Amino acid sequence: MSSWGATHETEHKVRRVRDEVKDGVAVVLTSAAASTLMAVCVLLLTKLAS
Repeated sequence: MSSWGATHETEHKVRRVRDEVKDGVAVVLTSAAASTLMAVCVLLLTKLAS
């Protein structure tokens, strides 16, 4: 019975706070890069159209 409990505990991997922070930073950086790229594209399109 104790072996079942040991395997049961290893199935649930606990995420550390630093992993959550890394994921959050990755989302923020990706969002910032996408927004900047979109703004540059709109700026270029308006410059070319005028």
